[in-house]
Amino acid sequence: MIILPYAIGVAAVGLLESLMTAQIIDEATDTGSNKRLECVGQGVANFTSAFFGGMAGCAMIGQSGINVRSGGRGRLSTFLAGAYLLVLMVVLGDLLRIIPMPALVAIMIMVSIGTFDWRSIRNLKDHPRSSSFVMLATVAFVVGTHNLAIGVLVGVLLSGVFFARKIAQIFAVRPELSADGATRVYHVSGQLFFASADQFMAAFDFKEKIARVIIDLTHAHIWDISSVASIDKAVLKFRKAGVDVQLRGLNRASATIVDNLGTHQRNDAEIVIGH
Repeated sequence: MIILPYAIGVAAVGLLESLMTAQIIDEATDTGSNKRLECVGQGVANFTSAFFGGMAGCAMIGQSGINVRSGGRGRLSTFLAGAYLLVLMVVLGDLLRIIPMPALVAIMIMVSIGTFDWRSIRNLKDHPRSSSFVMLATVAFVVGTHNLAIGVLVGVLLSGVFFARKIAQIFAVRPELSADGATRVYHVSGQLFFASADQFMAAFDFKEKIARVIIDLTHAHIWDISSVASIDKAVLKFRKAGVDVQLRGLNRASATIVDNLGTHQRNDAEIVIGH
C-alpha cells in the first residue's frame, strides 16, 4: 500500500508525457493519432512488464523527435527503436556497463538541449501571465523536489485554477424590466459553476418591489451542485419576498442537474426547457 501513491504518480506522469509526445509528433508530421489507444496500450504494456521485473515506461519526447527528424514515420520505426533497446540491454549489457557515466550524462544534456524550446524563454513576456506562471512553477517544483510527478501535479492544479478563474470572468447577468414594470427578466450568460456562483447571486435585487421575476438561462449552462444551490437560494429569497419566480431557457443537461439536485422546483417554481 505504501507504493500505491508512487505508482499513481508514475502512471500520471507517463500518461501526460505520452499525450504530449503524441501531440508534438502529430503537429510535426501533420497526422492524427488515437490518444485513447496509446494510453490503453501503454497501461497494458507496463502492467505486463511488471510481472517480468521490468520498469514502467512511456513515450519520450526527445527520442520520438529524433526518430521523426531521422525520417521515421511508420510503426516499423517505433518497433525497431524498442527492439534495439532490448538487444542492448539483454545481449550487450556487459558492454553498456563499461560506458563511462559522464559520457551518458553528456548525451542526456545534448538531448535536453535539442528538446527544449528555447523560444519559450523569450516569449515569457508575450504569453499570458497565467501560462508563464504555470510553466515556471512546474519547473521550480520539479527541480526543487527532484520529483517529476509533483511538478506535473502542481502544473495541472494551477492550470485548473486559472482556467476556472478565466471562465468565471466571462459570466454575466443582464437585468431587464418589462414595459409594464411588473416583470424583471434576468438574462444569464456564461458558465454557472462554483467560481461564478457568487457573481450570480450578487446580480439580483431581492429588495425590488416587483410582481414577477424570470431568470432566463437560455445562454447559460449549469455545471455543479454549487450553481444549483445558488439557483435554489435565489428562487427561495424571491419567494420569501412574495415574488413569483420562473426559470426559463434551461437546456436539457442543465434541467437534469436542477431536477436531480435542486429543491425549489419541488414546490411552486416553474421550469421551462428551451424557449
